[in-house]
Amino acid sequence: MARSYVLDSSALLATLFYEPGANATDAAMVRSVLSAVNYAEVIGSQVRRGASIELATRIVDGLKLPIIPWDEELAREASDLCPLAWTHGLSLGDRACLATARHLRRTVLTAERKWKELPKLGIEIQIIR
Repeated sequence: MARSYVLDSSALLATLFYEPGANATDAAMVRSVLSAVNYAEVIGSQVRRGASIELATRIVDGLKLPIIPWDEELAREASDLCPLAWTHGLSLGDRACLATARHLRRTVLTAERKWKELPKLGIEIQIIR
């Protein structure tokens, strides 16, 4: 059975901006989902680089990735990851991605090498570069 993924913003941005690791994300795209929090991050990153909100949204929506709503249940599930914000510099988007992967029992695909240093979270993490 093929592995299923939750994309971290960094992995999807590698594809959108033709960065190293894009091939790994491209290959996993058809078996991937994106949390709503990471969706917002990816749109924001494109806007910071000069795209309009409309264009950035069209680009991400065009990928046809299922967007996983960030609801109260997932927010509660992510609460045990809060200490990692202080000890490992994880943003809300990082924690949303990890919590979504844990909830769905999927592998995280990320460009964040520092995630190799995270304590065992019951989540498989695959680094794309």
